[in-house]
Amino acid sequence: MKPIWIVDDDQSIRFVLEKALLREELPTRSFTNPREVLAALDDIGEDDIDNQGPQVLVSDIRMPGGSGLDLLGKVKERHPGLPVIIMTAFSDLDSAVSAFQGGAFEYLPKPFDLPKAVELIRRAVEESQREEVSEERMATTPEMLGQAPAMQDVFRAIGRLSQSNVTVLITGESGSGKELVARALHKHSPRANGPFVAINTAAIPKDLLESELFGHERGAFTGAQTMRRGRFEQAEGGTLFLDEIGDMPFDLQTRLLRVLSDGHFYRVGGHNAVKANVRVIAATHQDLEQRVKDGVFREDLFHRLNVIRLRLPALRERKEDVPMLTRHFLQQSAKQLGVEPKRIADAALVQLSQFSFPGNVRQLENICHWLTVMAPAQVIEAKDLPPEVLGAASGPVALNAASFRPAPGGELPESRPAPSSVLPTAPVPAVAAEYPVPSSAVGELIESSPDLPTSPPAGASVQVSSWERDLESEAQALLASGRHDVWDELTRRFESRLILTALANTRGRRIEAAQKLGIGRNTITRKIQELGLE
Repeated sequence: MKPIWIVDDDQSIRFVLEKALLREELPTRSFTNPREVLAALDDIGEDDIDNQGPQVLVSDIRMPGGSGLDLLGKVKERHPGLPVIIMTAFSDLDSAVSAFQGGAFEYLPKPFDLPKAVELIRRAVEESQREEVSEERMATTPEMLGQAPAMQDVFRAIGRLSQSNVTVLITGESGSGKELVARALHKHSPRANGPFVAINTAAIPKDLLESELFGHERGAFTGAQTMRRGRFEQAEGGTLFLDEIGDMPFDLQTRLLRVLSDGHFYRVGGHNAVKANVRVIAATHQDLEQRVKDGVFREDLFHRLNVIRLRLPALRERKEDVPMLTRHFLQQSAKQLGVEPKRIADAALVQLSQFSFPGNVRQLENICHWLTVMAPAQVIEAKDLPPEVLGAASGPVALNAASFRPAPGGELPESRPAPSSVLPTAPVPAVAAEYPVPSSAVGELIESSPDLPTSPPAGASVQVSSWERDLESEAQALLASGRHDVWDELTRRFESRLILTALANTRGRRIEAAQKLGIGRNTITRKIQELGLE
């Protein structure tokens, strides 16, 4: 992992932060003034900055030899995606607030609470990692895939809107890829150099949504210890994507209408109007006209959003795209799990194309991820498809730690990659929880993994006692070999499979994986290093 760069002329501040971050297993590099930082960036060079540069920059404002605000501006010119945290004394809060205009991630008032400072830096690290994966995926994979006439109509519409800032309403079923269309509209618009900020209005509690959209002033409510910019300010000069707009609370619809009407809004607890230079793209899977009739969606807001409507077809309306999307997702899943990509037989593609896909492209991606993990051979046959596709009525099961074996040294991604074809960007849920394991696949997996204790999923035809016998046989074989580390060896194998499975389940998000396993984030980080899973 790249280090956290700390810039402060106060040696005690540097020392305290270095020790606190070291305890959290976050590497650091310290500087006493902005000149040293800029010189270090020059030494690294543009070509190596992605590998050797900082993960996060934490800088004081007032230092001999330069201003933190000036450093912020220069760093953002070179590396706009790098999160920068500004440290400041309380007397400098006005300067810190102005730093947001220069793109600061957050500011940290002095004297600061050390655990809160570490947590803030962790949030910045996670944001940095998301940006890195997103930029890599967007650079190496196509934006959208689709040869069906319905998708070609969508592509043509994006092309016609490429030089426009008009508000767009995207409609389509869940899982059809509405956010990806929004990203394409942004990328091919005059605002392409500005930020793209997405928010799912249905996923945020009503009490928090107003602050999330419009930000809040310090002291606006209990717990508001600092001023916070909302999504509208974060999207300044770019595009704000409001997903599931049909679920927005009625009272907040009024505030949104005000922004769309006159381009101004107020932060929660604020008295000064903030001008919003933002293009709004909204999306919904609901029938907004019907919601207007039902009295749960404002008619005037509907007409403000419904300037240009772009309907995204369901996957069952573009079945000719299924083979191409399937091969693409199999490649992506293999890359994420660090294994060889699997091929799919024509007969399996035919059967897959006949499926109705109620979950649309998201479901197809999940199926491909499941096949990458569970299909017993490198060529996927029709019999290897999930029971949902084959028409079997089986209950869901959970993916266990022995269900797959990543390639040696294979690394799972730290965060959910940006979408690379027509699919939503929400993290893929636990694939095997949706798609049960065929008994034949379980049997072949057990046969093909003699060096591992295997644990068949619940609901499969293999009995628990069979797994216990396999584990016992493995232990006996190790004991018979004369080894004296049998406990450590089997524990190491079990922990490796368990952690890798949890990371696959959470798409590489370590904190979430630790929570699901019931262990601390420091524990999972330490285990990953001890087991050689980095």
